Amino acid sequence: MLSLCVSLDVTAIRRQFPALQKSEQFVYLDTAASAQKPETVLRAMDAFSRQQYANVHRGLYPHSDEATDRYELARESVRSFVNAQHRAEIIFTKGTTESLNLIARSWGHATLKKGDAVALTLLEHHSNIVPWLQLKEEKGIEVVWIGIDEQGHVDRKELSRILRKGNIRLLSMTGLSNVLGIRPPIADIIAEAHRSEALVAIDAAQLIGHHAVSVQELDCDFLAFSGHKVYGPTGIGALYAKRELLRSMPPFLGGGMMIREVRQDGFIAADAPQKFEAGTPPIIEAVGLTAALEWLGKIQWKDIEAHEAALMKTAYATLKTIPGVRILGPRRFEEACGCVSFVCESAHPHDLSELLGQEGFCLRAGHHCAQPLHEHLGIPASLRVSLALYNTEEEVRSLGPAIMRAVKTLIG
Repeated sequence: MLSLCVSLDVTAIRRQFPALQKSEQFVYLDTAASAQKPETVLRAMDAFSRQQYANVHRGLYPHSDEATDRYELARESVRSFVNAQHRAEIIFTKGTTESLNLIARSWGHATLKKGDAVALTLLEHHSNIVPWLQLKEEKGIEVVWIGIDEQGHVDRKELSRILRKGNIRLLSMTGLSNVLGIRPPIADIIAEAHRSEALVAIDAAQLIGHHAVSVQELDCDFLAFSGHKVYGPTGIGALYAKRELLRSMPPFLGGGMMIREVRQDGFIAADAPQKFEAGTPPIIEAVGLTAALEWLGKIQWKDIEAHEAALMKTAYATLKTIPGVRILGPRRFEEACGCVSFVCESAHPHDLSELLGQEGFCLRAGHHCAQPLHEHLGIPASLRVSLALYNTEEEVRSLGPAIMRAVKTLIG
């Protein structure tokens, strides 16, 4: 069991986030949607925009060379952060959604044929569902669903049975549920999938900000994440893919920079990563992402995990004191990470969220882009508390009385 002995100086960390310095009450519990940004990220982007900006990979003048160096430094920062072997295995995208679409539209469209199957779990976000349903409509592939137990754990027996069918070409799954906080044993699952000759793509949008990730240790074939989920800017994310896969995949978008040669009758694509980065890339955002990863890299993962485990313990204990509240997913806080979702029998999640927001509590209500999961749970929506290293136990505890006040208001 993870020790809850915490050595993180949360007060010092909070001082680094301008958004958390509001004079009015502001309890930000929506990091699963998007994390706040530390001052170092904002300053890095501002300074680059004011003093160093130029387009990259095109100019032959020093200012452009310097901007190119900063952009490629960001690629190296991502490579190091996820422990990829080669810098060219890192593709910059707008975020996890575009990365997963890239896999489907490039590898999937070129490789999959009628009768092939892609396996998904019931935990998936829409960004890891819709691209595969589109391929199902276009190419006649199968989309096979892997069930979960009553606490949200992936049904490993069903997974094994599905893999034994022999037509699963790709298992695409989350590394951390954005609704239930379930963290599947992805290393074991990847190894099992590979024994059945299936590739594995990991949606690490939620996982990336809470735990260390090593693509070499996991041996995943693809992994996607978004900058704004890891204290960086919006508009940038990364796709990791094994080098041999990138070599065989066709370009996702056509345009400038992704070509080696263009003729009137055809073109030759550049090598990866440029092959998948058509057009002017998110240069300023790449600088911000570098700053975010460098900032996060100065904090020990064990301290982050211990602090967030303490927050999760407090969240579970707080929610369990509220009459009519039902926690979704794991019964024990030790089995959840990042977020906890719940429903209240006497109030709709949207109504609760609105009233809590009036008191400065920022929670997400809805299906959290996971409708198949909510349908499986038999509910249309839930309320989600998502946590980060800048949250405090006092903030989480204060949510309990606020929920009870909101419920009292709603039921009169």
